[in-house]
Amino acid sequence: MSYASDVSTGRVRANSVDKEIDIVQRKIERDDVLKAAADAPDLAAWLDGLAPKGDYPALQKALTDLRAKRAASTYTPLPDISEALKPGKTDSRVPILRTRLAELGLAVAPPTGTADLYDDALVALVKSYQETNGLTVDGVIGSNTTRSLNTSIDDRIEQIVANLERRRWLPEDLGPRYVLVNAGDYSMVFVDGGQRVFESLVIVGTPKNPSPEIQSVMGGFQTNPFWTVPPSISGEEYLPLLRRDPNALAASGFKIFSSWSDNDSELDPTTVDWNSIHPKAFPYRIRQDPGASNALGYIFFPFSNKYGIYMHDTANRWLFTEGSRNFSHGCIRLQNPLDFTEKVFMGKNGFDKEKVKAVIAAGQQAHYTFPEPVTLYVTYRTVSVARDGAPVFRDDVYGRDRRVVRDMGKPRS
Repeated sequence: MSYASDVSTGRVRANSVDKEIDIVQRKIERDDVLKAAADAPDLAAWLDGLAPKGDYPALQKALTDLRAKRAASTYTPLPDISEALKPGKTDSRVPILRTRLAELGLAVAPPTGTADLYDDALVALVKSYQETNGLTVDGVIGSNTTRSLNTSIDDRIEQIVANLERRRWLPEDLGPRYVLVNAGDYSMVFVDGGQRVFESLVIVGTPKNPSPEIQSVMGGFQTNPFWTVPPSISGEEYLPLLRRDPNALAASGFKIFSSWSDNDSELDPTTVDWNSIHPKAFPYRIRQDPGASNALGYIFFPFSNKYGIYMHDTANRWLFTEGSRNFSHGCIRLQNPLDFTEKVFMGKNGFDKEKVKAVIAAGQQAHYTFPEPVTLYVTYRTVSVARDGAPVFRDDVYGRDRRVVRDMGKPRS
């Protein structure tokens, strides 16, 4: 019974692993399971059929393969030095870099000059590694690339174990119409009628302010939104600016109000003694007007959740060129939000993307309701499987994989 439950719904209770997880985990009924087991003509085949489908079997195979390689594997970590290793430089880390890449199964060409020269062929190999592993593709060996290269085979095995568990939490069928955001690899896909009709890059939360794993429903969007700054951001990030210059926020369209009530009045920031305000008890409401510099961009997608996050456009589009896109305070920034809305409406309800563009250009606030609600899943999968069956890893920047594995190893209560 325990095995049947573990393989079909998960070994641990997801919402107890991390405070940033709030999902509806799959459940099974004990009586139903016992009856199905008793009625099964082939118990072993029945048990095998309880596991999730999709890429789950491929992840299981990847786990088996890595465990088989572990005994014969070698591990030569790259020194983690604050100064980045850049193309064309001569550095004592270069021979170690060659060794580490070879240990990871990459075809490393012999050096074209001195052994410690970071030459063009090695740079090209590093760029290929960076692209495969979701890093910024620049050939520079900085902290992120060093951390990825230094991830051991034991760490990768644990990552697969955690991602198999995470897959068991979700429904086998996510439904005919849903958005799946993966904060682990900075991606989003919209599935309609069982078909992937839209894909996009996303920006997610930092390790300090991680994007949570949630399930919700999206009902529509709004143009030219105001952004009301959360008190935590006001106290931690904007209060130091206001202490230096009370007018520091005005140029970016921010206004400060006396309280959080509906009938509060706007404050003159020069009349406030900002040095007397405690960052953890910021009493005023800061709101940013709609416009080009608005943190939410021009489009805002609200959905119910206890973390106060949402999906939105962004004024900082250049960040989508980065490989590791964990820059937000937990919200999900979408690269092409208007293209997404067009796919959701598919011409229904008289929706016209060009008309929405005109509304945005005119600075008008308008609300649009989707023809049908769209289920939203925000997950954190740091391992996927390529078409050739090879595992594709992303760094566990939130540390959640380690916490999942830790809880899986605890005795049952």
